[in-house]
Amino acid sequence: MRKAPIRTAVLTLASVMAGALALSGCGTGPAMEQLPPALGGLPAGAPARPATPYQYPAVHDMPPPRTTRPMTEEELSKAEKELQAARDRQEAREGRGKAPAGGNGSRPATKKRPAATNSGQSTGAKTSP
Repeated sequence: MRKAPIRTAVLTLASVMAGALALSGCGTGPAMEQLPPALGGLPAGAPARPATPYQYPAVHDMPPPRTTRPMTEEELSKAEKELQAARDRQEAREGRGKAPAGGNGSRPATKKRPAATNSGQSTGAKTSP
């Protein structure tokens, strides 16, 4: 009749020992460096640890809010016209400014940007008033 408490004590002791053994593997980093390679330590040619730990970038830090505002439609169209003029000047210098066969010599019109609509979906961009 006394076997049940003994069996429970043995099982409790065994589970405590297994837990202690499992947790003892967590702190063996520096101790593993001092063991011989035959027992699982570092090999003889392993490089030494760095003196200071590696510095990782702060990937979870949010950048500060922007200090500039988005371009207005007028500023955007002005910038597009300046870029088109620069492209035309560069193509003229390279000799590629000639009209293709069957063409009228003008560039195809660029597509107009669709007006922003508020469809309930956030694109992340702020609209200017």
